[in-house]
Amino acid sequence: MAAIAEISSLQEWEEEWKVLEQETQKFKQTKFLDYQQKMDEFHSSQKSCVSAANQQKRKLKDFQESLQQFRNGPLTDEQKAHSLRLQLKISELERKIKDFEICFPLQAGLFLKLCLGNINVSLYDSKMEYKNDYEKFKFKMTVINMVFTILNLYIFNYRIADALFHSMLLWYYSTLTLQEHILIANGSRIKGWWVTHHYVSIILSGFLLIWPDGRVYQLFRGQFFYFSLYLSFVQLLQFRYQSGVLYRLRALGISKNMDVTLEGFHSWMWRGLGFVIPFLIVGYLFQLYNAYTLYRLSFHPECFEWQVLALSVVFFTLFAGNMTTLLLVLRQKVSKSWGVPQMPCS
Repeated sequence: MAAIAEISSLQEWEEEWKVLEQETQKFKQTKFLDYQQKMDEFHSSQKSCVSAANQQKRKLKDFQESLQQFRNGPLTDEQKAHSLRLQLKISELERKIKDFEICFPLQAGLFLKLCLGNINVSLYDSKMEYKNDYEKFKFKMTVINMVFTILNLYIFNYRIADALFHSMLLWYYSTLTLQEHILIANGSRIKGWWVTHHYVSIILSGFLLIWPDGRVYQLFRGQFFYFSLYLSFVQLLQFRYQSGVLYRLRALGISKNMDVTLEGFHSWMWRGLGFVIPFLIVGYLFQLYNAYTLYRLSFHPECFEWQVLALSVVFFTLFAGNMTTLLLVLRQKVSKSWGVPQMPCS
């Protein structure tokens, strides 16, 4: 661009323009044509692989049904043990096929279809970059949330400032849920309650946003912002702790690269110190206390808003889901340490 900027005559400009046209034509006939051919080969190979994988899945289903028929019949103890070994082989092959499918074009689930339409959500080579951006987004928003909470607690005491905060939370949890569904489609093991948790958080933020100002709102306002401040502190603590644990587990080959940090205590965190459990329990009890306070406020003489009782139910749902999941994980791990078989929990 510097050389073109130094052109001093129209004739020289036209000469440089002809050079550019020749370069563009050469690019089209060489590099771009080669690129198109390779892309055609890629899509053809991709289609062939998807077809082969689907065929293997159909055969695997037939083997599963055939084996089940044998297992339903009269078998000796030795035959039962052998059929169990065959079932394990089927499960192992099924996991391998699922690993293959992660690299294929992935269709959006119901939530993504409602938000984005029926599109291909495969990330291919950018999976790790997207996951790292997801982690950075959560960390930055947690810091912003903490700062905003402190400002609302000690400086701003206006409903408009509160509405901006609740709008930010609504946008944050909606965006986070969208990103998590894309991560799930690309191999992240986010499941169970932790998917539902952010749906409930979206509802909570929406109810807080449309709750009109009044005596009852002001009575709960301070308690909510202290809860939000504590929640931000715990999330920062979790992020730092879980990031370290995941790094060690990946280095040992125990955790998958697409595993992400999430709210709450997870089974893979057991290999760390687990010191976040007391902080989580306090946070969950705080949610229960919020539910109780809102329930009591619903009987206040000046309470005419339906949002009060609705928020009480939502806070109790968050408490029940979080505490139940934590207890299930702890029970599963304690049972394993004592050698008692348990059904795996999400």
